[in-house]
Amino acid sequence: MIIITGMKLLFSLLIVSLSLSSSLHPTFARGSQHASLPSGFEYSSYVGSARHLFEENRFHISDEVAQGYMTNSDLEKAVKAFGQRCSNISRIYSIGKSVNGVPLWVIEISDKPGEEEAEPAFKYIGNVHGDEPVGRELLLFLANWICDNYLEDPLARTIVENVHLHILPSMNPDGFSLRRRGNANNVDLNRDFPDQFFLINDDVNVRQPETMAVMSWLRKIHFTASASLHGGALVANYPWDGTWDKRTTYFGCPDDETFQFMASTYSRSHYNMSLSKEFKGGITNGAAWYPIYGGMQDWNYIHSGCFELTLEISDNKWPSANELPTLWKYNKMSMLNLVASLVKTGVHGRIFSSDSGRPLPGSITVKGINLTVKAGRTFADYHRLLAPGGRYEVIANMPGYKSRNTCIWLEEAAMTLDFVLDPEVILMGNLPRSGYPSRLEFVDFLWGSHLRVFVILMIVVGFLYLLLLRRRNTNLSKHRHLGGQKIAGGV
Repeated sequence: MIIITGMKLLFSLLIVSLSLSSSLHPTFARGSQHASLPSGFEYSSYVGSARHLFEENRFHISDEVAQGYMTNSDLEKAVKAFGQRCSNISRIYSIGKSVNGVPLWVIEISDKPGEEEAEPAFKYIGNVHGDEPVGRELLLFLANWICDNYLEDPLARTIVENVHLHILPSMNPDGFSLRRRGNANNVDLNRDFPDQFFLINDDVNVRQPETMAVMSWLRKIHFTASASLHGGALVANYPWDGTWDKRTTYFGCPDDETFQFMASTYSRSHYNMSLSKEFKGGITNGAAWYPIYGGMQDWNYIHSGCFELTLEISDNKWPSANELPTLWKYNKMSMLNLVASLVKTGVHGRIFSSDSGRPLPGSITVKGINLTVKAGRTFADYHRLLAPGGRYEVIANMPGYKSRNTCIWLEEAAMTLDFVLDPEVILMGNLPRSGYPSRLEFVDFLWGSHLRVFVILMIVVGFLYLLLLRRRNTNLSKHRHLGGQKIAGGV
């Protein structure tokens, strides 16, 4: 009996120690209740605990700690006030509502807000987790700083004139009000997106309204890149976030080098992120840190070609409000430089048709990188992020047109590369057919592989013409001879 009681006590102590170690582990920052999965672990049980969090909060956020942060009502007023104060370079709109009906407000900043231009679009999302509110505050700092400085500061002016910046300060206003990680349904929104490794979150009927709002947002606006702001660590995280076998190991996506460059752009511009002793250079591959599934970051890249980073911007999830100006100071240049990198680096251009000169909404691929970037529908503009200092073969494609490829050496600065595509010519019998035939292509067709047939045909036609001409002359001669006889007889 004593032995059994002792074993029960030992087992209880083991459970408590494991719980404490997991709560103190730095990987809790991105929010998984399970940093890694043991072999043989049933994934269905993991999904349930990952999306629907424990009803009981691990940490209780007191009203005193939350004092000084904007309430949802304060945030709405601040967003609308910004829209009125900076109406010449902004517009305010909502992408949907939370479970409890709170509007998900967005600030768009551009010299032509609401208009489609041949420019890249970038989005910042804050407060994905309700208990990580620093991002929503810093995004308002960012918007107001750009508004106050774009006429004088070159970096702010570059963003306003060359990028469409969209800012969603709070994706999870209900979770913020409840002082907890999940939304009003206690679901972790960063585990609620469709996953590439496991068939989870495919049922639209159980997907959260905040998640569906973001997914619908990306169908309406062609974002080139984005970042979500989190708290609990200090590091720039990039895809992939998961692995096929659920192991904690480095698992890079096709654009791994480009993502490392983007993450380093943020980290090196930060006050001290790049000095991290835990993460080399202040950046990390998500799966190498700890795998998660149903994350927003991977979904953006796979389904929209949008290069998204997950930015952990504060070691403390809910620091005192008087620390917010300092955190803004630490992150300011990082947030600005990441947006500006869309036009300062990479390959940009448009796709045109050679026969009509009209824009073609085709696509761009890079040899050796399994990702297709679509051009804009109206202006056929593309914006392909690539790590500088490399040689790339860029290929433009459009159905009904011949693809065209160009090899480039990409330096530190951005490169402009336009493509002019020729319509395809499909032979139907002996005649050419294309969607948009041109005079030059028709001449090429006649004088190309069919030159011999054409020459023979011309010789035959010429011979027939000579025969016809000879016969005509013979008949004419006979008529003249007969006419002469009749006249002579009459006299």
